[in-house]
Amino acid sequence: AMKKMQKNIRVLYFASDCAEPYVEIITVKDSKRRLSLCDSVESEEVEDDFPVLSHASQLLDDFHLQKRKQIAANLPPRTQGYPWHLVYSTINHGSSLKTLYRNMADLDSPVLLVIRDMHKKVFGAFCSDPFRVSKYCYGTGETFLFSFNPDFQQYRWSGENSYFVSGNWESLQIGGGGAGFALWLDADLYHGASFSCPTFRNAPLSTNEDFIVQDVEVWTVQN
Repeated sequence: AMKKMQKNIRVLYFASDCAEPYVEIITVKDSKRRLSLCDSVESEEVEDDFPVLSHASQLLDDFHLQKRKQIAANLPPRTQGYPWHLVYSTINHGSSLKTLYRNMADLDSPVLLVIRDMHKKVFGAFCSDPFRVSKYCYGTGETFLFSFNPDFQQYRWSGENSYFVSGNWESLQIGGGGAGFALWLDADLYHGASFSCPTFRNAPLSTNEDFIVQDVEVWTVQN
């Protein structure tokens, strides 16, 4: 496999206190092309920035891996070229927000939340910080939402407010400031909701604004 160099990539960074966004020019070296640990294909060439998973994913292996390729291409440069580790899944750990928080208690790295609803719609959020119980909102402008309609749709920070993520024992909320949260999950990770909100100026992520969760996965990218 060939090693590809990428130079002078322009990246937007944001402060969590709603400061004005600024631009930083950085240099990124792509890692060698690697095959996913969960795939058995032996001789197939894979595109650069192909994300390596520590476990098989029930949600990101559809469409011949296009889902996670598209997500990986939009992650911050500091996360690219590193393996994705499965932190939590409803299949392995049961449906419990408390367990989700507990599994991230020792993390200090970004996380990727992936949800599949009962209509087989896949969507979620990349968060600059691991999910936790907090009295105040946390996260930075690196946080974004995504969905597959089935095409990949991404919603980045609008700069209008800093309601990135908040969590308590009853629910997890992402985005806000309008009529509802951009993404909301209950304590049992069974009921969810997604509304348009000022934080991301997003369309509802699910088929319906209120939805039933089928599966949840949370991945972390540690550098």
